[in-house]
Amino acid sequence: MGLLDGKRLLVTGVLTDRSIAFAVARVAQEEGAEVVLSSFGRQMKITSTIAKRLPEPAPVIELDVTSEEDLAALEGRVREHVDGLDGVLHSIGFAPKEAMGGNFLNTAWSDVATAVQISAYSLKSLSVAALPLMANGGSVVGLTFDARVAWPVYDWMGVAKAAFESTARYLARDLGPKGVRVNVVSAGPLRTTAATSIPGFETLEGTWGERSPLGWDVTNTEPPARAALALMSDWFPATTGEMIHVDGGFHAMGS
Repeated sequence: MGLLDGKRLLVTGVLTDRSIAFAVARVAQEEGAEVVLSSFGRQMKITSTIAKRLPEPAPVIELDVTSEEDLAALEGRVREHVDGLDGVLHSIGFAPKEAMGGNFLNTAWSDVATAVQISAYSLKSLSVAALPLMANGGSVVGLTFDARVAWPVYDWMGVAKAAFESTARYLARDLGPKGVRVNVVSAGPLRTTAATSIPGFETLEGTWGERSPLGWDVTNTEPPARAALALMSDWFPATTGEMIHVDGGFHAMGS
């Protein structure tokens, strides 16, 4: 038996096979889950191509988390493939290049607003849209980069991630009575497409492995993926509002 036998999961954010989201989808299938992917716009074709690299081909539904129409249609689109959901992975984030890379004091509100809407508010939007599919309860897991401190070059994306982590706690409060757990996984720096698009990203990954008691492989997305899936399994029935660090222990070390 797999850890996720019988589970039905919606996984967002699969654009390459180097992403955490792809690792979540792959390991979920290996552990017995049914997986539905989401994408939008021109990225639909990319996600559909990458989906063929999974152990089993996964359906791809359209979902732009800034579109009220797509959010309203989510339940129907998911039900075309599975009869409900037990888990949702939020792996969505974006900030204009002007909002990162050392431009913190000069970033315009319009760029900050975009980062916050897509990278933080979307957790609420997605969770509420998926709620009718989780009639028997479920688990929402988001991916973050620990926003309790100010990182070099991360700038307004760091602020958006702080809002994201706070949003998860408020969702845990409000969705808990409905049987839905909401947690986030904070991974160390990984050489994904999204991460390497951050100006100066190499300054984050440079010494991470040296300061992490367990070491850190910037190319291995499976550890955070496994943590996310553990939170979606039945093994964490009373855990919500939590941030699980999967960073080699870096977060616990002093400078």
